[in-house]
Amino acid sequence: MIRSKKELELYIHIPFCVKKCAYCDFLSGPQDEETIERYVASLLDEIRAHGSKPELVTSCEITSIFLGGGTPSILNVTQIQRIFEALRYNFMISQDTEITIEANPGTVTREKLLAYRACGINRISFGLQSTNSEELKLLGRIHTYGEFLESFHLARECGFDNINVDLISAIPKQTVESWEETLQNVIKLNPEHISAYSLIVEEGTMFAKVYGEGCPGEKDLPNEEEERAIYYRTEELLKEAGYHRYEISNYAKEAKECRHNLGYWERKEYLGIGLGSASLIKHTRYSNTSDLGKYIKYAKEPDKIKEDIQLLSSQEQMEEFMFLGLRKMEGVLEREFEEYFGVNIDEVYSEQLNKLIEEHLLDRKDGRIMLTERGIDVSNSVFAEFIE
Repeated sequence: MIRSKKELELYIHIPFCVKKCAYCDFLSGPQDEETIERYVASLLDEIRAHGSKPELVTSCEITSIFLGGGTPSILNVTQIQRIFEALRYNFMISQDTEITIEANPGTVTREKLLAYRACGINRISFGLQSTNSEELKLLGRIHTYGEFLESFHLARECGFDNINVDLISAIPKQTVESWEETLQNVIKLNPEHISAYSLIVEEGTMFAKVYGEGCPGEKDLPNEEEERAIYYRTEELLKEAGYHRYEISNYAKEAKECRHNLGYWERKEYLGIGLGSASLIKHTRYSNTSDLGKYIKYAKEPDKIKEDIQLLSSQEQMEEFMFLGLRKMEGVLEREFEEYFGVNIDEVYSEQLNKLIEEHLLDRKDGRIMLTERGIDVSNSVFAEFIE
């Protein structure tokens, strides 16, 4: 599709959930209904305030919307409807826009799912994480595998033909066999997209107190060999089932890649709306405040809730182009680098490229630079080579 206006992605943050998971370090947590309603009203204020800016309304076309959290499906039908009424009134939303909502199994109903469809939501992402009941308990998830199955089938019945399932591997005491069982169970359902992330024990989480470095539970985490076996088995099983790996942790059926996330990795402009949400507009990165009281008070004046404002230098933009673009299996195009920055990629990164290619961590062919299988294993160290 040829677009006459600049593309812009929207991210809407819903920072509420039924219960905080033990491993989660996202800006989210449980809240009472009154606070949730006040937040939604403030979210609408921010949407309207952005909609009053002519540079966003007249020059941009919204090509993807992502409601993340937290658990956006915790909102009631009326709240979701109000959010989408405000979005459609204040922004130019393309007819083929990908619109995703994250949902926790057990928090969706037929009424909610039909309302999502009526609002134009055409993609749903279920946070399953595991089909093993013990692993779900360990993670602090509120749902059972059975509740996930009910939610998944209900979504299908309500017309969702683009469903993602989030999974987490390297869970404490997890084995290659239990991970394979989870994968096989999900494959049988034939979702269009599967995100398979490896657990990271983040500081400040409940998990960090038990499984963090030096803690007694650290020994329960899969060792490097086991984690690598899980990693390779994931790609093998999903490839056999018809999923292609298009990003380090993401697999999709043909033409079902998550367009919103691809936009992040390709450095498209995006506007974050809601508590703590991040934005990239005209080479400037910034975040909204993570203070709920401040957000509710000043949502009508978005400039007052902006924090961590950073005008990216040309060098910083190049660094992001490389380490974000290399997350994709197709890597980065040398032609795009030159078109974007007006300089040949070798003039900037010849030393790093030669070193990484010699170490068999990067491959270079047909004007494209991409991670090798070995490079994927140590991707963070590869990305670090491009950051000063």
